[in-house]
Amino acid sequence: MHSLAFIDGLTQVANRRQFDRVLGAIWRRYTRDNLPLSLLMIDLDFFKQYNDFYGHQKGDACLQAIANTLKQALPRSQDLVARYGGEELVCLLPNTDLQEAQVIAQRLSDAVAQLGIAHEKSTVSSRVTVSIGIATLIPTLTMYKQALLQAADKALYAAKQSGRNRFCSA
Repeated sequence: MHSLAFIDGLTQVANRRQFDRVLGAIWRRYTRDNLPLSLLMIDLDFFKQYNDFYGHQKGDACLQAIANTLKQALPRSQDLVARYGGEELVCLLPNTDLQEAQVIAQRLSDAVAQLGIAHEKSTVSSRVTVSIGIATLIPTLTMYKQALLQAADKALYAAKQSGRNRFCSA
């Protein structure tokens, strides 16, 4: 029952409910402890075109491979990969400053590229790539956790607008 409630059925990483739960717990603790918290918001580039061209079964397999790769590439047990929605994944990186988050984002991007999954309909690469938005902050009592999500989303939008297959920081 527990895994049904907190694990995404397709990707086998944490689901949105688990992500929200973990983010809330870390947020409260880091507000007290004054530690940095980073979030990577990750979107598969041109995934709709991938699904349309290769079919939804291949799309599901691609999403599963990406999620597993992200999970394997994260170095610490406290880091969390979750399916945020559709083809969007997030990585919650406790006690990680911006510089460390950028290193991790590059590692994750490289790991996805190394999968070598063909993507004939992408305009940035012949292989599946990801765009990543990075946000880092130290939670405070006057701040809401949505600030972290909004900053990562804004950075993701910037990565997409500047050509995809890259990361940008908020």
